[in-house]
Amino acid sequence: MNLEPFFKKYEDLLKMADNLFQQVAEKYPQEVRCKQGCSDCCYALFDLTLVEALYIKHHFDRCFDGVAREKRLDIANRIDRQLYKIKRKAYKELESGRSEEEILNELSEIKVRCPLLNEQDRCEMYAHRPITCRFYGIPTSIAGKGHTCGLSGFVEGEAYPTVKLEIIQKKLYDLSAEIVQEITSRYARMGEMLVPLSMALLTEYDEEYLGVKGKGSDSTAPESKEAKNGTI
Repeated sequence: MNLEPFFKKYEDLLKMADNLFQQVAEKYPQEVRCKQGCSDCCYALFDLTLVEALYIKHHFDRCFDGVAREKRLDIANRIDRQLYKIKRKAYKELESGRSEEEILNELSEIKVRCPLLNEQDRCEMYAHRPITCRFYGIPTSIAGKGHTCGLSGFVEGEAYPTVKLEIIQKKLYDLSAEIVQEITSRYARMGEMLVPLSMALLTEYDEEYLGVKGKGSDSTAPESKEAKNGTI
């Protein structure tokens, strides 16, 4: 199963994200305050699309082995359990009638340490970090609502170049759908799946898990297989 062509397309998106960040940073040097040693973005809650999850797992398997790998997986497992509880609580509140906007605003305030953040507050896989991490620190918007890092110098209410995350997310979903089609997965909607980075590290994305036709005979959706990874 050769995913390199899809990884190349994804890396083109990463380069685009890096270029956009650099352009804003050069135009607003006083406002963009990202620097080595700052790890504020490494505590934000966000999920990965399928292509992102496959990419980070691919490079994680290349970068880590032995004791270092087991240490990272143990950290990821503990964090994933924490995230599961947070999301389960949010889902129950949504079912009880609480507004989605209120829940999302509350979730945005929750800080959970990334499993790839080391003891020196440095990312262990910085070169392969997700696209969300690359936009943190400059203005972004989703559903018409603006966001930026609380440590930045951007002033609320003023106009700045803003990355529309819906456009980026659509590109990621489209690329994920291409993968599902290419591998002829029996899970037709797998390209819509979102998982936290911790889950991506814990999951073995083999042909059985991905539902490659002819591999395995059950029709269980991938989400229900999370238990075998020790995450629920």
